[in-house]
Amino acid sequence: MSLLPYIVAVWLFLVGLYGIVTSRNFIHLVMCLAILQSSTYVFLLAVGYRIGAGPPVFANVPVGTPAVDPVVQALLLTDIVVEATVVALLLSFAVQVHRNTATLDPEKVVELEG
Repeated sequence: MSLLPYIVAVWLFLVGLYGIVTSRNFIHLVMCLAILQSSTYVFLLAVGYRIGAGPPVFANVPVGTPAVDPVVQALLLTDIVVEATVVALLLSFAVQVHRNTATLDPEKVVELEG
């Protein structure tokens, strides 16, 4: 078992978090959130990986053959779909903010009235 995937996952998480905290642009903020979310991909892949294991397809495979965990693969695919949806929604919000305020700087956006 290698610690490298876990180190990469933590590094991606910290880079994304730093970008979110220091962001001065909504588009940059959404991209940093996507980087932060990609750390979960690496983490799930690291958790589900088994040395010498094959895909979780058991047709015509001898009994006792090691396989990777299919639940982790399903979680990874779900994570990808959720991230794509969240990024699309946040980018559409950023477009609406830009249309209404002519800026993408979060500090220059004033509270809406009405």
